[in-house]
Amino acid sequence: MHGTKLRSGVSAVVLAAGMSKRMGSIKQLLRIGEKTLLETVLDHLRASRADDIVVVLGGSAEAIRQQVPLNDARVVFNEEYRQGMGTSLRAGVSAIDSSSDAALIVLADQPFVRPDTIDRLIDCYRARRPQAAIPVYKGFRGNPVLLDRSLFPEIMTLSGDLGCRAILGSHTENILKVPVGDIGVLLDVDTKADMERFQGVLELELLNAADVAGRSVSGPQLVVVGDDAVANALVRFGSLLHFSVTVVDPFLTIDDMPGADRVLHELEFSRFAAGAETYVVVASRGRFDEDAVEQALNAGAAYVALMASQTRAHEISGSLRVKGVPDNAVARLRAPAGLKIGAEEPEEIALSVMAEIVSERRRATAHRTC
Repeated sequence: MHGTKLRSGVSAVVLAAGMSKRMGSIKQLLRIGEKTLLETVLDHLRASRADDIVVVLGGSAEAIRQQVPLNDARVVFNEEYRQGMGTSLRAGVSAIDSSSDAALIVLADQPFVRPDTIDRLIDCYRARRPQAAIPVYKGFRGNPVLLDRSLFPEIMTLSGDLGCRAILGSHTENILKVPVGDIGVLLDVDTKADMERFQGVLELELLNAADVAGRSVSGPQLVVVGDDAVANALVRFGSLLHFSVTVVDPFLTIDDMPGADRVLHELEFSRFAAGAETYVVVASRGRFDEDAVEQALNAGAAYVALMASQTRAHEISGSLRVKGVPDNAVARLRAPAGLKIGAEEPEEIALSVMAEIVSERRRATAHRTC
């Protein structure tokens, strides 16, 4: 593995202890061509500048050992794997070389991250020495995440299903976002449908070469970030209420969102007209929440809502303040969003949010005409 490579000071920790509940089979052993998913991840790491590889196993460990070549990796069995990712992070970081300056935290279900992307993260870390380096594809944060040794003591306090995000929330002032041209940093395989969808990753990269797909927009704008059931319902309601509807997501096409006027594959709010007629709802299920909210607030959108729990909203608000977003801007974030109508189903939640947007728009219009 080392060959003639110069030492980078970065060890790779591969989190492969999951139980594949959503997959229904051993996810790590699904095949991409002639190799398993985990073997593909390991091959990319071997081709990178990472000094060594630690593989954390848990569920189905014996089957993985039998089918995946692990001879050049240090294998750690996480006896607490059922308790969540935090325990695997602890186990992996505890096992890396004592001379390593940093750990690259790699998800075993991301087989499309290229070796040159890993090297770019390592090179940027060596040049700037942040506490964390995160790959960003067209404004969207991805994985793997590179963590400086100074964060290791905090990693050792993690429990349950908490991952790197729990640590990075309190270190926003020293996080380096590294632009990459690799859509693989966003592709993680959770279901068999994901595997089928992401087999065409090269086609997805071509799709993302077009930043805007759809019709031109004018008038009041509804901007929906994400693609969950609430986002779909919001798009339909927005179209019905004569808003120009824009969906922001790295993978969707205009055909995936009936009622949308356009789809953007880049998280860049400078595209939108700021001010009174832009209404933003972030419904990305944790994937792009913080960056989308920050951009929307800084762009001066009239309404910014986050579809998340109060706990998650509190975390994001605190992180934004640490970054220097003014308190009066953070205070404009609606979370939980929507009028209180007892909504439970996605369509009901979307209705409550659209009702709040209409109320805000009419109130603002009345104020301007007084």
